[in-house]
Amino acid sequence: MINITTTASAGIVDERVGRRSLISTLLGRPEMGAVVGAIVVFVFFAIVAPTFTQPNSVATVLYGSSTIGIMAVGVSLLMIGGEFDLSTGVAVISSALTSAMFSWYFSTNVWVGIVVGLLFSVLIGFVNGWLLIKTKLPSFIVTLATFLMLTGINLGVTRLIGGGVASPSIADLDGFDSAKAVFASDIPIFGINVKITVFIWLALVLVATFVLMRTKIGNWIFAVGGDENAASAVGVPVAKTKIGLFMGVGFCAWIAGMHNLFAFNVVQSGEGVGNEFLYIIAAVIGGCLLTGGYGSAIGGAIGALIFGMANKGIVYAQWNPDWFKFFLGLMLLLATIVNLIVKKRAEQK
Repeated sequence: MINITTTASAGIVDERVGRRSLISTLLGRPEMGAVVGAIVVFVFFAIVAPTFTQPNSVATVLYGSSTIGIMAVGVSLLMIGGEFDLSTGVAVISSALTSAMFSWYFSTNVWVGIVVGLLFSVLIGFVNGWLLIKTKLPSFIVTLATFLMLTGINLGVTRLIGGGVASPSIADLDGFDSAKAVFASDIPIFGINVKITVFIWLALVLVATFVLMRTKIGNWIFAVGGDENAASAVGVPVAKTKIGLFMGVGFCAWIAGMHNLFAFNVVQSGEGVGNEFLYIIAAVIGGCLLTGGYGSAIGGAIGALIFGMANKGIVYAQWNPDWFKFFLGLMLLLATIVNLIVKKRAEQK
C-alpha cells in the first residue's frame, strides 16, 4: 500500500485536488479572446477617432451593441446547445408585425398585441425545435426553411391586409406610451440618455449566465451541445432542452421586435434579412463554437459590443463604411482561430 504521507513529501500531488492558477483559469474562459479583442478595438478607435470616447458616443455604441446583443444572448445559448437559427433576423420583424397588425386591425390596447406577438415568437421557436427533434434534420435546413417562410409571410400578409409593405402606425392606440416606456425609452445616467435596451440586454446576459453556470438546465445545455447521445444516455432531456433553447431565441426576438415597433411606431415588412448572421457572428466572436458545447452568454455580449464599437467607430473615424463588412469578416476569422486555440489549451490543463 502506498504511504500517502511519503507520496506527498516526495512532491507528488494528486491532480484531482490541485489548484489552477488564476491565469490558467482566465485563459480557460471562452470569452477571453473576445475580451482582448474588445480592448484592442476600443483603444484603436479611441486613438483614430477621439470623439469615440465621449459619453454621448459611448451611449450610442452601447445602444447599437444592445440591438445585436439582445438576440446574441439567445443565439449564444442555442449554439452552446449545438444548434443555430437562421430565421432570427426575420423572426424579430415577424413578432413586431404581428403585434402591430393585431393591435391596429382589432382596435385593441397595444399590450394585447404585445402578448400576441410574444406567443407568436415563442411558437416559432417551439416549431423550429419540434421539427428538429422529430425530423432529425440539421438545424441549418429547418431554420432556413423557417427563414424563407417568414420572409414570405411578412411581405405577403402585410400587402394583403394593409395594401403596403409597412404596418400602420400604432402611435395613437391605447397603451402605446406605457409600452414605449418599457421597450424604447431613454434613461438619463449622469446627464446622458441611455436607451433602455442597454439595460434589458445586460439583464438578459446576467440571467443567461446564471442559468448556464448555476442551474441543472445549464448543465443540460452544455451536455447536449457536447455530445447529444452521451447526454441522453445519462438522463438529460435532450428534446426538451433543445426545444426550450429555440423558444428562448423566440423570446429574445420578441423583445427586439417590440423595441423596433415602439422606437419607430411602424415596421417595414422586408427588414431583418441578413441580421441572423450578425447575431451568429457576435456569438462566435464571443467564444461560441459552431460544434456546440462551448461558449458563454458573457462572450456573446462582448461579441455584440465589438460589433457596436466597430460599426460606430468607423463612422466617428469618418472612414468609408464599405470597409465595415471586411473588418467584420476579419474579426470573425481571427476570433474563431483564437477560440479554437484557447479551447485546446484549456483542455490540456
